[in-house]
Amino acid sequence: MSGGQEGTGHARERSRPPGSDEPHKGRLVCALEMEMTKRALHANSKVDCGNYDGLVHRNGGDSADVSVPVSPPGKRANQMEGDDLYRLRGRKILLEDKKRLCALALGAALLGILLMILHTEMCPFFYKPGTDVALIINCSISLSTGCLLIFIIAFHYKDIRLFIMDQNQVDWRIAMTSHRVFLITLELLACAIHPVGTYWEVGLHGNSSFSPPLCDSNHHNTALADLELLLSVLMFLRLYLVHRAVLLHSKVLLSASYRSIGSLNNINFTFRFVLKVLMNKHPARTLLVFILFFWLTASWMLTLCERQTAGSTEHMETALWLIAITFLTVGYGDVAPKTRCGKSVCLFTGVMGVACTAMLVAVVTKKLALNKGEKHVHFFMLDIQVSKGIRHAAANVLRECWLLHRANLTKGSRGEHRRHQRCLLEAIRVFRHLRLKQRKLRDYVSEMVDLPKMQMIMCDLSANWNNSYRELEQRILSMEQKLEELSRCFQETSKLLSQVLRHRNQEIR
Repeated sequence: MSGGQEGTGHARERSRPPGSDEPHKGRLVCALEMEMTKRALHANSKVDCGNYDGLVHRNGGDSADVSVPVSPPGKRANQMEGDDLYRLRGRKILLEDKKRLCALALGAALLGILLMILHTEMCPFFYKPGTDVALIINCSISLSTGCLLIFIIAFHYKDIRLFIMDQNQVDWRIAMTSHRVFLITLELLACAIHPVGTYWEVGLHGNSSFSPPLCDSNHHNTALADLELLLSVLMFLRLYLVHRAVLLHSKVLLSASYRSIGSLNNINFTFRFVLKVLMNKHPARTLLVFILFFWLTASWMLTLCERQTAGSTEHMETALWLIAITFLTVGYGDVAPKTRCGKSVCLFTGVMGVACTAMLVAVVTKKLALNKGEKHVHFFMLDIQVSKGIRHAAANVLRECWLLHRANLTKGSRGEHRRHQRCLLEAIRVFRHLRLKQRKLRDYVSEMVDLPKMQMIMCDLSANWNNSYRELEQRILSMEQKLEELSRCFQETSKLLSQVLRHRNQEIR
């Protein structure tokens, strides 16, 4: 039989066309590769065995095909683990790039704001007609703004690549939703704002003999000065980059344990979550930094707004005083803003003052509140003191009852009788008051019961009940086994007795 099968096989090989060996080899290689990689592939992945040119095509959830080279025979290739490691490494690199770009963008934004402040403060003292200092500083502000826009575009490019990698998509247009496009456009417009009045003056006069718009108080340049002032104030919108930098550089986002536990509990690591963590860990430090920064920034913005008017609020010390009393919602009325810009700054300061005061009250209340251990100790000592007071009050009631009874027996004066009755009623009132106080104290303590502790106690009780139930089941099973053995012994004894009786009957006969 074996010889016949071999002959049949050789005959088939001879009858096969010459070009059909390559597809057969390709299918064999594909089958071997499927066998080697079957543990690494997903359940929904498919292997295309039609190509035998050394490539295996894996079709996943995407519409495009991803090709990876076939490993040589004898080596086990774990394709999905390699892809996951590559994705994790690429995700880490993208996160580092995002963090670096965010830091650079924040640095460029702060540099532009510092140059704008320098330009505004140098304006009344150092700028003179015929100098190019204002043009140089404005060019520096524009250059920092251009760098800021480039950093923001690069940041969003990395963000889109990270989104594509997380979602396992290949088309970048999937990530470009209308909401994302709107936010990117709004961010670019907010960061592109900077004072450009110097360029307008150069274009109008055609020479460098000019003074910057904020220094010029002519009536012809009032609109230009107002526009320059508005653009300078709106440059502080760039400070929104602070919250992004805090988020990307926070230990909460960089910690793998935080991210893993948060993903299990469906927690989004946003700036709100990071701010809550900071307020819980360092509430006083966070509020102090924010209040000082806001105080200085709002004071300078107020001096900038009031600089066009000859008022007392154009000086920094007066603006610091006005912002402080407005922030604390005091408002003495000795100083008041005159321009619309100054009034808007004071209004925003008042709103932020109310919010920060509420947070400050919450922080102080949390700092002054007793923790669980301190509460238990405090209320335990109060309970002991109230119990002692109740015992003394009960003893006073008994003593006054005895004194009143003795006065009745001796038939003393009516004044002494009334005095003992009055003392008895007072002792009863004190006793009832202390009992009521003890009841309220114990009700409040019962509300302070630690729920996790009670849960642990109930879990221990249920575990003890389960153990006792299992022991009872084991005893019942052992009793059943013993009863079965006894019944079996009784049956055997009855059989033996019947046999013995049968033999005796036969002997008697």
